[in-house]
Amino acid sequence: MIKQNVELCIKNGQILNVFSRQFENKKLWIDHGKIVATGEADLTAEKTFDAQQAFIVPGMIDAHVHVESSMVAPSELGKALLPTGTTTIVADPHEIANVCGVAGIKYMIKDAAQTPLDIFYMLPSSVPCTPFEHNGATLAAADLKPLYTEPTVKGLAEVMDFPAVANGDPDLLQKIQDAQAAGYHADGHGSGLNSQQLDIYRRVGIDTDHECMTKQQAQERLAAGFWTFLREGSVERDLDQVIKAVNEGNAQRFAFCTDDKLISDILTEGGINRCIRLAIKKGIRAETAYTMASYNAAQAHKLTNYGALGTGFTADLVVLADLNKVAAQRVMKAGQWITPAATQPLPFEQPTVHQQLQLNDLQLKLTTSNCQVIGIIPNHIETQRLQRQVPLKNGLFCNDFDQDISKMIVVERHHNLGTFGLGLVHGFGLKNGAIATTVAHDSHNIVAVGTDDQAIYTAIQAITACNGGIAVVQHDQVLAIMPLPIAGLMSAKPYSAAAQDLQAISTGYQKITGKKTVDFNPFITLSFLTLPVIPTLKLTDQGLYDFDAGKFIDLEVD
Repeated sequence: MIKQNVELCIKNGQILNVFSRQFENKKLWIDHGKIVATGEADLTAEKTFDAQQAFIVPGMIDAHVHVESSMVAPSELGKALLPTGTTTIVADPHEIANVCGVAGIKYMIKDAAQTPLDIFYMLPSSVPCTPFEHNGATLAAADLKPLYTEPTVKGLAEVMDFPAVANGDPDLLQKIQDAQAAGYHADGHGSGLNSQQLDIYRRVGIDTDHECMTKQQAQERLAAGFWTFLREGSVERDLDQVIKAVNEGNAQRFAFCTDDKLISDILTEGGINRCIRLAIKKGIRAETAYTMASYNAAQAHKLTNYGALGTGFTADLVVLADLNKVAAQRVMKAGQWITPAATQPLPFEQPTVHQQLQLNDLQLKLTTSNCQVIGIIPNHIETQRLQRQVPLKNGLFCNDFDQDISKMIVVERHHNLGTFGLGLVHGFGLKNGAIATTVAHDSHNIVAVGTDDQAIYTAIQAITACNGGIAVVQHDQVLAIMPLPIAGLMSAKPYSAAAQDLQAISTGYQKITGKKTVDFNPFITLSFLTLPVIPTLKLTDQGLYDFDAGKFIDLEVD
């Protein structure tokens, strides 16, 4: 055989073989972004990297994430994730799609092209997430199908509307079939579904789920043939319990995801690297945890050339000194060691906040003090169904400091419909002030909570003035604001500056609660209180929604 020249040889590394889940001392030969050979080979390399017995694992893959939830543009997220060892993410752009449709998806694809991070997109299946939602756009199967020509589109994102699947909704079934016809697959969203309902998903070909919160739920999905993504986001702290379902015999069906994670949390605790650390602490072998974080995720999404350090695979890898700490010494993406990138988010100039709320609209008139109250569950996106006696004054709700019950409002912001829903929520610990945001899953209307009407109104007006964002207000004074001019969802700033903005609003929240430490993220928690496809009580611009009953219900209890 004639000797061939390659760009790089990595030697003296402990290489993870994901097929046997063992480390092996062997060489990697890399050329044009690919691993072209392993072990001893009749090749010569232009450069050699001596790993000095460090551990080398495949680049980490986030199996399900919403870039918008980081609150930075895709290109900025790439700058933050690559140094942690994440080299590929599979993203669902349904947040921006719910605001501005296909144009939003195309923005995400174009901006993502600026980063070496592979950002593969699953086309949003549920825009809106339910037929009754007032969001910014509607995407039918015919709208999505042309996007399968985009090289970075790899399938259909989480199917959230279970009733539509169960009832055989023609358009939703067409979306699933279009993904399969293009050679891809459809992700699931099985929150609250039992075994029989999960089987209905499997019948139409849905084959993943990331909504497990317990060991039993993970076991049910495993038994039904799902790829199961163990989730650890900013609010969805599910991995601690769900990892109990994983063992050496079934680990090949599990991967990791973050789903929704703020840029500030990524910088302080990491993303998929944090998932690996937690899994190892829970007793999962390091070799298995790193395989789950790479090869398993690639297999679930049919990314055939990703996730392994073998011949023919993309040369994505992470060099580690300590398997338990998961702190990357060096990261390679497509055969190139990563270096800082000098890019800026692409311009986004479309106005996306339109509302005419008046101060007196915030008055919550009640005929009885016995009311339904949304009870937040810290670090989870599900809610409790509470019934409480609340204080009234002249027939109007007064903030209940003793029971920690505050007023909440959701205001339609896409078409200036003038619709808004008022409700009550327990658990934010507010003492004097309000928070408001245009991040409100999945329709992304305005959502706010506060102790008095003036504070709530001031916060809503502040985020309207900057075309979307998050604001913390004390009475009529804005303590902190984070502008999110990209569809009211993402900052246009560098990721480090966006993280500083997040810190500022967190400091503001501490001031209006009187607490120096808060054991949950109030802003993401608030943003999920509007999502009606998650149990149990949620609030939309049309009122209080009961997930279990599948309908809107009265705030007052007879």
